[in-house]
Amino acid sequence: MEQQTIKNFWQDHSLEYLEMAFRTDFQERVEHPDGHGKKTGECGDTVEFFLMAKNGVLTSVTYDVDGCRNTNACANTVVSLAQGKSVNEAWNITHEEVSAFLKTLPANETHCAELAMGAFYLALRDLAEKSKHVTEKENAAHGQDIIV
Repeated sequence: MEQQTIKNFWQDHSLEYLEMAFRTDFQERVEHPDGHGKKTGECGDTVEFFLMAKNGVLTSVTYDVDGCRNTNACANTVVSLAQGKSVNEAWNITHEEVSAFLKTLPANETHCAELAMGAFYLALRDLAEKSKHVTEKENAAHGQDIIV
């Protein structure tokens, strides 16, 4: 019975899902990221994103996950969809897009895509807040008035 379940797992999932579910090269905790977001879902899974940006473009998107294979697949998909995009473009990524990319994310596991996107949006918000503070400090250093 167990071998049949394993065989079905490999046959029941798209190549996109399998790649994202088992990929680990974007799993990295960054000490001083430009943006950081962490979210724990009702299921108990936790996802954290670490963003680095330059000139409004995401140059590095990494994550850490404490959760199931579906959550890992969703976090990897967020990285794949966001890496190299402008921050403005990254805000347009949706959990539906994550699910669609994976093709075979089980319907009862779409909360994993929502969780990953929630953590990613928190990281984008943190990035925006930190960027705002840097700009305010730069303006103050140059004697420019800060207009809000």
